[in-house]
Amino acid sequence: MNQEIEIKNKLDEGRTFKISRFKEQIKRTKPHKHDEYFELIFLHEGEGFHCIESEKYKVDVPDFYFLKPRQLHYWQFTSIPRGYVILINVSEFNPVRETDLLELLQKFSDIKRVRLKSEEYPDFLLNTIHKEFTGNSKYAKEIIHGLLKALLGKLLQLTDDKGDNNILPQSMYDKFQSILITECPRLHKVHEYADLLNITPHALNSICKKQTNKSASEIITSQVILEAKRYILHTDNTINEIADIMCFSDPSNFVKFFKKHEGITPFQFREKTFQ
Repeated sequence: MNQEIEIKNKLDEGRTFKISRFKEQIKRTKPHKHDEYFELIFLHEGEGFHCIESEKYKVDVPDFYFLKPRQLHYWQFTSIPRGYVILINVSEFNPVRETDLLELLQKFSDIKRVRLKSEEYPDFLLNTIHKEFTGNSKYAKEIIHGLLKALLGKLLQLTDDKGDNNILPQSMYDKFQSILITECPRLHKVHEYADLLNITPHALNSICKKQTNKSASEIITSQVILEAKRYILHTDNTINEIADIMCFSDPSNFVKFFKKHEGITPFQFREKTFQ
């Protein structure tokens, strides 16, 4: 039986925002993804490791981690963690009146972790957001959104963000990324994604080139390889079973594809990783 990677949804039904205290327990979590929301994790206590995709970070508090929808991660704690977790679905924000908040979130697209100094840990902002969220008093949402704007801005300031302003058409690229996350590995071709976006393959390539200096094909290939690595590393599925999950017509085609881009076969990649 094919072993699927779990997709969790920690947002209560109908909610688009949540803040809670990090679970104070030593627990090794299984590799998993989260549903259609961003996860912002702030730790001020704890030791261990945090693995995001194929990268392993030593928890060095105070710490901040940013996870995009469907991004794989898991924890290996060796001491009690303490902090906050914020979950945000983009539909939380008004797309007309709150474009500034949406743009701030987008600027975190390449950020996975920010190492903070003790004096930089945003304790006041997090405590206040949590108090407003749990209190649910009048104007709580407006207050939370204002504090989120300050929180995101401060984090970007700490990363010395350069604010790459040549990133338009941003919205279409974001739509492509969103579709890529949900439709990969079912779809492998540029024209398939272009059809879903109601644009031509040439237009999609132009958008990707302006945004990342990579072609749409290169971005799709990277996502397919990433998804394959998730199943190779984090499930017990055979290579043939993974080829089927990855929607390759034949296991040999999957092996050839993987070796072409990684230089080794899927089996060699699994063996090398666990040596």
